[in-house]
Amino acid sequence: MSQQILVLQHVEWAGPGRLLMDCSLQLDARFHLVRMWEQAAPDLADFDGLILLGGPAGTGDKMLRSLVGEEKRLLQAWLSLDKPCLGFNLGHLLLADAFRAGTGDNFMPDIGFHRGHLTHDGRQHPLFHGIDTPLLLFKWHDQAIQTPVPAEMVLLATSSHCVVEAFCIKGRPYLIGLQCDNYAAHPDDLGRWLSGCRATPSLPLPDRDTARKLIDQAGRHLAETTQTFTKLIKNFITLTDQATDHTTKDMISAADEAPP
Repeated sequence: MSQQILVLQHVEWAGPGRLLMDCSLQLDARFHLVRMWEQAAPDLADFDGLILLGGPAGTGDKMLRSLVGEEKRLLQAWLSLDKPCLGFNLGHLLLADAFRAGTGDNFMPDIGFHRGHLTHDGRQHPLFHGIDTPLLLFKWHDQAIQTPVPAEMVLLATSSHCVVEAFCIKGRPYLIGLQCDNYAAHPDDLGRWLSGCRATPSLPLPDRDTARKLIDQAGRHLAETTQTFTKLIKNFITLTDQATDHTTKDMISAADEAPP
């Protein structure tokens, strides 16, 4: 049976992107997109996996602060179900916050395409199966996880631009945060991001020459980013499938051991 994946979108211009939508057509999974600012979240129990997209935290915007608060509440409810979660950018930071990691200003604004390096744990992690290191990351943030990180967080990837590029939770490898925004690395999506960031003064914004170069880079890197992102999402779907099988077996085992 197809895996049911809930996708939470934070703001209109930071949607799932061409790359994630294309994955939804290729993989044995159904992606259910919820636009948080205009839709209520469905029953979480109906889903096998959760993807949290990026976007601004909105510290100076009352509506965005409210949305972040709602996403935190939903994430806590999701974590209580002990099902797989993959967070990008803001989603990465929200997942880290749920496990008491400190978040704050990165040591540098990070916008553009950079190489990230998988750690030993990252090379062994199923999310990165079949993905070479260093891997290409599309980055758009000025906030990051602060170090030192809690003992239960496992560092999966790092770079010269950000210490914690990816992490999972010890004993729960299906809870994963990625600082990158690779789902938005298509040139078409980059144009929407540029327009959205211009309307959000608190976000880092490249000048016009740099913006044109970013779109050119997105075009030149498109084949690589598409291949890497498709593998990554396929691996996440495999994780949700394995987690579902494990939960089903536990339920059957519990039923078998229950007294008559």
